[in-house]
Amino acid sequence: MASLRPAVTSNHAPLIRCTRRLLSYRYPRPSACFLKPIGNGSSARRLSSASAFDVEPILSPVQRPIVAETPAVTSAPLNDDHHAVVSTFDLFSIGVGPSSSHTVGPMRAAKIFLEDLRKAGVLERVKIMKVHLYGSLALTGEGHGTPNAILMGLEGEAPEKVDAHSIPTRCRTIAETSTLTLNGTHPIDFHPTRDLIFHPAASLPQHPNGMRFLAMDESAELVACNEYFSIGGGFVVNERTRVAHGENVYYMSYDPSAVEEGRKNQDLAVTTAALPFRNGQQLLEVCHREGMSIAQVVWENERRWRSAEEIRRKTKQIWEVMDKSIENGCLADKNDVLPGGLKVQRRAPGLYQKLQRGIYGQRGGGVGRAESTSTPVPAQRSKGVSQYHKDGVDVLRRRNRKRMVLPALDFLSAYAIAVNEENAAGGRVVTAPTNGAAGVIPAVLKYYLEFFSDASDSSAHESDITEFLFTAAAIGMLYKRGASISAAEMGCQGEVGVACSMAAAGFAAVMGASVEMVENAAEIAMEHNLGLTCDPVKGLVQIPCIERNALGAVKAVTAAQLALNGDGTHRVSLDNVIETMRQTGVDMQSKYKETSQGGLAVNVPIC
Repeated sequence: MASLRPAVTSNHAPLIRCTRRLLSYRYPRPSACFLKPIGNGSSARRLSSASAFDVEPILSPVQRPIVAETPAVTSAPLNDDHHAVVSTFDLFSIGVGPSSSHTVGPMRAAKIFLEDLRKAGVLERVKIMKVHLYGSLALTGEGHGTPNAILMGLEGEAPEKVDAHSIPTRCRTIAETSTLTLNGTHPIDFHPTRDLIFHPAASLPQHPNGMRFLAMDESAELVACNEYFSIGGGFVVNERTRVAHGENVYYMSYDPSAVEEGRKNQDLAVTTAALPFRNGQQLLEVCHREGMSIAQVVWENERRWRSAEEIRRKTKQIWEVMDKSIENGCLADKNDVLPGGLKVQRRAPGLYQKLQRGIYGQRGGGVGRAESTSTPVPAQRSKGVSQYHKDGVDVLRRRNRKRMVLPALDFLSAYAIAVNEENAAGGRVVTAPTNGAAGVIPAVLKYYLEFFSDASDSSAHESDITEFLFTAAAIGMLYKRGASISAAEMGCQGEVGVACSMAAAGFAAVMGASVEMVENAAEIAMEHNLGLTCDPVKGLVQIPCIERNALGAVKAVTAAQLALNGDGTHRVSLDNVIETMRQTGVDMQSKYKETSQGGLAVNVPIC
């Protein structure tokens, strides 16, 4: 259970002093602040429910005992004692858009906090809630749906089960009535504009996506507080958890007591994971030693945690949600405008309708040719006689516009765009491995099933889906351990780049590649996503995110094709490129890491 720090009455442990100044929020330095336990009894200072609370600086960072016990969240290389294995069904989780780190993570953090309050027996005492958002969550949270996600989490909702279409209406009701039903059990007074406090100029030292929750009683005395960090892909850690390894980093249950030790403790997982591996090289060695494919290795590890029937059921569920998000995006009203104020119109429905009508040449001939139209390219010269007309210039004649006849790749792009338009609209998607990159893997898998699979029955169809997803999951595990899948740490190379690498590996696997070819496909895909920035316009997961997923899907297929045309030998290893990605992310300026302070976000006019 995530650690709670309860404020003490006469019959409780040491009181946490959390002194705040009325309406005057200024963090001197986030790293120099912490909640200091003092005395017992009535020495608690009263906290005003109308204030934006300040933590009083008490010790320097070097002197802080909590920090000494708890290393800061970091994307530094991890201890080789801890392997990369996590559950496929924690890496691929069902949630709502538009962001895994800014929507799914905060919703889960709020629910986890309430679950800990309930277990501590203090939930009923809570009458006042304050939530502080820091760093990237404060800078782009509005566009990413963070406030609504936290409200739903505080009402006891989980991202995998909440009715996505009801969220806007419920949040408007909370704002209009100033009433929130805490954990779905009892109403409290809550003003979103007052009780959700954004700190764009401050960042907690552990991670850019930091949150601080404070629960108080009716007298505004502190009941409990905790800090949480959304580290990408919907994973949440609390203030005492190390990202290097340990509890809360590798599973998504709200009740840690119900999670197998091997899934929540990497120290123990060496003995509980059937076939542990730390990096790509070790994964290949395991495959060769056991005579297994990458997907079979992942399956064997899953079998330590659940039955074969449950694995098959959950795999089917993941694919059904992915497929449904493609369907919903393709069949939406083509005149729909995505929320957020950028006035971005859905494109997937129109693309899909054109493909269904065959206007891209499906009825006319083979794939990959160029079809000429009667529409000439508009003239660039004036109608007068140019002084630059010289002998022989007619060889550079004006040309009719041509249209590439690549229906399969057009479907691939339409599928990816469909998923991310659903995500941008707050619909249900699968984090794969994040929401911002949710379109790449479903699009490539759908592309394979529609155009390449020779499955003649449901069993073969299931085998293709499992092979693809489990292979992709193994690659995602390597990135999660060796670098990060958080755009706030790595830029978009950690989201679309990782998804592209995972999809390339999955596609290569179902196309019959050797394990070396699969690893090569994953490496090629990431090698040509290195340095990709995260610069969402207006903080919305729309521009450039939606199109970027389409390009990521196409690049994944191209990377797999390059690998399939080789023999598996290559100069740059996947481990090389993962470490390069990590270093690139560390060196990347923060304005290019999901803050909307650089790149397209500051150069595209918003009007």
